[in-house]
Amino acid sequence: MQRKVIWLGVIQILLLVIFIWVFWMIGTSLNGPQIRSFDNDIISKVQSNISDRLTSIMLVITFFGSVKGVAIISVIAIIILFITRHRLMCLFLALTIGLGAGVFNKILKLYFKRERPDIQPIIQEQGYSFPSGHSMGSMILYGCLAFILFKVYKHKWAKLCGAIIGIIMILIVGISRIYLGVHYPSDVVGGYIAGAFWLIICFNTYVMIEKWKQRKNLNV
Repeated sequence: MQRKVIWLGVIQILLLVIFIWVFWMIGTSLNGPQIRSFDNDIISKVQSNISDRLTSIMLVITFFGSVKGVAIISVIAIIILFITRHRLMCLFLALTIGLGAGVFNKILKLYFKRERPDIQPIIQEQGYSFPSGHSMGSMILYGCLAFILFKVYKHKWAKLCGAIIGIIMILIVGISRIYLGVHYPSDVVGGYIAGAFWLIICFNTYVMIEKWKQRKNLNV
């Protein structure tokens, strides 16, 4: 058991290092030829089938990664957790999303100050572009919800369904931002990486606090 915990810790540290390195490489090469080629190729493919019907669908999808959408889903989840007496998870969810999708994302945007794309924008958005707030927010929100399902439910099917739905939501929100012309693909990738980095930090913090509470209760 101890060996398993050590290996899990090593893997997570390696992931954090990789996330920092890849994110920094993208962030410091936003105007480089490789990033521009990557962005333009994906934008041309994603926006190759623009239609009124698809645009309407993408507008609905992108809502689930917006500030309002993330806030509504978070509040509903927090209310359910509170009613079912999962108070620590309430605090975990609120702080993880509020500080991660809100404060952390704003700090990163202000540091890199990347302007939004001007390639066939379907809607208009304000603020800086990198990393994508919708992509980062959806990674954090749906990652948190999947984590909570893994902690609360014992049934494997519930955990599997939660993970699959979370992955799908994260991916389609990112695609919607590229389709709507308000983010470069590299913004979306950057948002995913920053969100995943934040989740690992918060997951480990939650587990440590949970173990501390269990030890405290045993000693009472």
